Parts: sequence; structure tokens; C-alpha cells
Amino acid sequence: MNEYLEATVGPLERATVLVVDDTPDNLSLMNGLLREHYKVKIANSGENALRIAAAIPPPQLILLDIMMPLMDGYEVCQRLKRDPRTMHIPVIFLTAKDQVEAEEKGLALGAVDYITKPVSPPIVLARVKTHLALQAVDNFLRDQNEFLETEVARRTREVAAIQDVTILAMASMAETRDTETGNHIRRTQFYVKALAERLRRHPRFAWYLTDANINILFKSAPLHDIGKVGIPDRILLKPGRLDPEEFEIMKTHTTLGHDAIAHAETALGTSVEFLSCAKSIALSHQEKWDGSGYPQGLVGDAIPIAARLMALADVYDALISRRVYKEAMVHEKAMQIIVEGRGSHFDPDIVDAFVVIHEEFRSIADRFSDAVSHPQALK
Repeated sequence: MNEYLEATVGPLERATVLVVDDTPDNLSLMNGLLREHYKVKIANSGENALRIAAAIPPPQLILLDIMMPLMDGYEVCQRLKRDPRTMHIPVIFLTAKDQVEAEEKGLALGAVDYITKPVSPPIVLARVKTHLALQAVDNFLRDQNEFLETEVARRTREVAAIQDVTILAMASMAETRDTETGNHIRRTQFYVKALAERLRRHPRFAWYLTDANINILFKSAPLHDIGKVGIPDRILLKPGRLDPEEFEIMKTHTTLGHDAIAHAETALGTSVEFLSCAKSIALSHQEKWDGSGYPQGLVGDAIPIAARLMALADVYDALISRRVYKEAMVHEKAMQIIVEGRGSHFDPDIVDAFVVIHEEFRSIADRFSDAVSHPQALK
């Protein structure tokens, strides 16, 4: 076993052992026993032992007497185990106290072994060697765990960054086909997050608007209009209002978006939380609270919360943005229309949250403004 351990974690024979005892003869005895195999440091008091143990580099193992003046071995062990710098150093009590209760107390304080005096040199050497080997493996595994945790964190950040870039790239595919939408996807993304943060403690929404779900909402929101990729240019880019037939075709962008995301999820072979949220937003963000929306005519709470948030964000941004068939509305007028839609177009509680944070919407519109899309919105 020791040969395997040395091959795995390196040579053990020159490890440093700290011997703590207030009796010079005992220190001399242990130094003579150990020095042929290990580097030996000695301490004749608990205070000296704590100082040496906390130094750099620390000892790999401590042989600790119990019966010492001022600070006994029990207290030394307690303080070693409380200090992050020394808590992993194995402690072996080496003492004349041979009562079972004394041994139980020592082990309960964190010691790895308990040897009574007078000592047997072969037993001491064998136990020191065993615990140094175990400590070397423990250190090796701890280092490996720290490396793996760091690597997992790095890879997680990398995957999240790739995910974010992919989402924005997909969303931009739809937006770049409509030259008038500008920074629409960025603005609506932040509007949705602002509403969610405001509503996170509301009794109707708290169960859903957790930190994790708000993050998922933020990631998913840009995909709400991804279905516009499937709308013919003659309709999507028409320089004017759509006629009823054209509008019916435009309405299919909700199901096209949902189906495209669902197809991607199926191809992936597993369910992904942000894609499930994105499907709900893409399909249902044109639904209305009173059931007059599309594509399913959902009513009230049957509309997913994510889609209800996006509905208000999407309408607000459409109102403050210029189109070839209309001018941009000022913020106050857009706010008035949103309030008038309370309980008909929009979830009443979401409108109430919007009223409270409407200045934050104005700020987001300013931060991601298009040069000419909504020049009046912030006046």
C-alpha cells in the first residue's frame, strides 16, 4: 500500500513531524527515534506548538503530549482544529494518560490516534508512517477536488457565455430582418427583468420569480420574436399597416417561434429550462388577459407568467418606438395606454408593478435607445 501511496502523492520519508512535550527527556527520545526518517521540529509548550504549526511550511503531523503546564494538549488540539491554517494537520496524542475516558476525549477533539507511554518505538514509527501516508492521500484528494471545482466553475462560465451569445445571435436573426426594431430585444429583456424583480415578493408571483427563474427569464426574453424569421418579407417589411389577411400570417410568428425552439430542444435530446421558458414566451406573449389575444385565446392565469411579463414589455416598447406607419409616443402616453389595458390586455398586478417602476422603463429605453426609433419617448 505504501508503495502505491508514494507513487501517487510523492515520497513520504522526509515529511516534517512536530513533537510537543514539556519534558526535555521525552523530546530527546522522540527526536532520536524519528530523525532518521523525518524532519523533526520540537516544541516544549502549547504556545510554541501553535506558532510552529501555523508557520510556512507547516508540519505534516503532530505528536502531542497532554499533560503540560499552562496549556494542556487537549486545548492545543482544540485550537489547532479551529484554525484554518492547521485544521488539516493530523494529531497523534502521545501521553501517559492511559484511561479510556482520556483517549475518548482526545479522539473526540479531532486527534487521529492515541498512543500511551511508555512507548514502543516500532509502534510509534508504524503509526506515524501510516498517518503520514493517509494525510498525503487526503492532501492529494483535496488538491484534486479544488482543481476540479475550479475547472467546473470555469467550464460552467464558458458554457453560460456560449449560451448567451447563441441566444442573442438567434434573436438577432429575426431582428435584423426588420430594420426598424433596433435594440428592441435588449430593451424588452431588461423591461422583463425589472418587472420580475419588482414582483418577486408578490403573493401571486413569489413561487415562480426565484433568482434562478429571473435569470432564465432574462436569458429567454430575446427569443420572443424568433418566429419572425418565418414571416415572408412582403409582410414583415411592408412599409405600412398590414391588411387582415397579412395580419393573420404575421400572427403565426408565435407558433413558428415556439415550434422552432421545440424542434431545437428535441434535437438536443434533453429538456433545457431556459428553452422551456423561451417556448412559453414565444408562443404566448401576444395573449391578452381577457382572452382576446392569440394564438390560443388564453385567459388570465392560464397565460404563463413569463409571457404576461413579456406582453407588457413588448407593447410598451412598440408604443415608444417609431414605425413607418406611426411616430414614437412619449413615455407618458405609452404609460397611459398600458394603464388603460389593465385587466383587459394585461395582468392587473403586472400593470401595477409597471406603474411603480415606470421611470426604470424610461431609463432602460434611454440606455438602449435607437438614434431615431423613439426620439420623443424620453422627453
